[in-house]
Amino acid sequence: MLRDNLHDYRRNYKRGALTEDTLDENPFQQFRKWFYQVQEAGGVDEVNAMTLNTIEEDGFPRGRIVLLKKYDENGFYFYTNYDSQKGKAIAANPNVSLSFFWPNAERQIIIKGNAKKTSEADSENYFSSRPKGSQLGALVSDQSSVIKNREVLEKELSLLEETYKNKEVPKPKNWGGFLVQPIEFEFWQGRPNRLHDRIRYRLNGVDWLIERLAP
Repeated sequence: MLRDNLHDYRRNYKRGALTEDTLDENPFQQFRKWFYQVQEAGGVDEVNAMTLNTIEEDGFPRGRIVLLKKYDENGFYFYTNYDSQKGKAIAANPNVSLSFFWPNAERQIIIKGNAKKTSEADSENYFSSRPKGSQLGALVSDQSSVIKNREVLEKELSLLEETYKNKEVPKPKNWGGFLVQPIEFEFWQGRPNRLHDRIRYRLNGVDWLIERLAP
């Protein structure tokens, strides 16, 4: 029987603290502060990588890594095929969560919110900013569907590369952005002896209620 004991996989967190006197009253500003601190510190290949968790049609939660492409006072934006597994899950149940884990700073952020499609203009704008290879990839992939083999994708990509060699690539109609509008943030900072700092922001009307949680 395969059995790996991981009891000794331990580390003592001591790279920072999260205290009420250093918090921003606005969770978006607190996110921005941490995001750029982590980016400037280095050691994370994609600071904007986040786990998107949805509730699937079979009732099970599912998480996958997607890339945050924009955020503002409205929420957090990512882009995908609307007919993908995550797109269909969001259409059926828009309640999602996002999580960021930055081990170089011993920090985690969990965001709970509601996802909705962005405008067609927003989706077009982002699609036009992508490298041509990524644009063609969006046309090739019927995301989350079963395919015979990889050669099917590569052959279709070669055909499209020739077709659009000297032309702009159109955005697929079933491809675009999602905006996650937060109702809750939790900021986690690792601390010694597992007495971690956990600060939660909960939307209460138009204001954010700030609470400290036990680790």
